Amino acid sequence: MSMKNIVGIAMLGVGILLLFLGYQSSQGMDDRVSEAVTGEYTDSTLWYWVLGAIGTVGGAALFLIDRR
Repeated sequence: MSMKNIVGIAMLGVGILLLFLGYQSSQGMDDRVSEAVTGEYTDSTLWYWVLGAIGTVGGAALFLIDRR
């Protein structure tokens, strides 16, 4: 297994973990109040989701593209 595949698997795992943490954060009382008042989630929750999506897509791309 090449180093590129290992990095891709690690990024994919971290991305999925960040998406899970973002979901958990969005279920907290502070996010529920913030969403009810402003219609938006807190900044930390949005960063979890954005970085989780980038990590998941980037990791999957590194792992799956150019497999020989």
